[in-house]
Amino acid sequence: MSRLAPIFVSASLALSCVAPALAQAAAEAKPAAAAAATAIAPAVAPDDNLNAVLWTQRAIERELILQALYRNATEKLDAAIADPKWDALMPEEREVDAASLPPAIILDVDEAALDNSSYQARLVRSGEEYSEFSWSEWCKERKARAIPGAVDFVRAAVAKGVTVYYVSNRARDLKQATVDNLRTVGFPVPSEEVFLGLGVVVPGCEQFGSDKTCRRRLVGRKHRVLMQVGDQIGDFVEVVANTNDGRAEAMAPYRDWIGERWWPTPNPNYGSWEPAQFDNYWAQPRAARRKAKIEALRTD
Repeated sequence: MSRLAPIFVSASLALSCVAPALAQAAAEAKPAAAAAATAIAPAVAPDDNLNAVLWTQRAIERELILQALYRNATEKLDAAIADPKWDALMPEEREVDAASLPPAIILDVDEAALDNSSYQARLVRSGEEYSEFSWSEWCKERKARAIPGAVDFVRAAVAKGVTVYYVSNRARDLKQATVDNLRTVGFPVPSEEVFLGLGVVVPGCEQFGSDKTCRRRLVGRKHRVLMQVGDQIGDFVEVVANTNDGRAEAMAPYRDWIGERWWPTPNPNYGSWEPAQFDNYWAQPRAARRKAKIEALRTD
């Protein structure tokens, strides 16, 4: 035996004594860690928007859907321009004969032209809900990105002599910030006149709340509307009853226009579809709204 052998033997004996003690300590620590995790978990409230915002920002599928949508819309521009009977306004909104009018497109801003998912992500991380103040501050930052495919679509339309109107429910005081943001990400905005925000007065038409009917009529007085693009059915029709049945009824006569004259963009983050699940009663507690949404789920 070498002179080093006794040292190794002693070390082995020491480890054989220490190992069981370490194993026992680790075993005792596991239940304590599990208990701590259980204690922490209830403090982390579920956020209904987490997966929706994550999908919006990280799912390549969303980008592909939007690129396909805008590419298909672009491919239909020539046919729409050539056909004097092609009109994307509902007959009841059409006030003058459109056949000889110059062409236009009505494009919603939020989630059809500009991507506001970063604002939604901030709400998820902070645990807060939408407020007019935080929304206004976000808009003033002018940081919204362009919706995939939207800029190319608008540029293609403008190159063909089509006027694009940005019809938005952003407040009047956000007009300059919105126009700046649109231009920064590449949208052609020749003048502020093509931005029709909330509060635009339309002579001879009474506007109710955020309904866009009057502004659609305003565009239609001087243009034949080739297409409309938006993330809410209110971007296309007036919704009389914001219930699931009422919304379906409003769209029923125009299903054939989808993918031709009307182009809805996906938006799982917010919209009038959500309050339709809890009787449009936003004032009730968040937990009550969440309960109503869970009860609205189909499991068959």
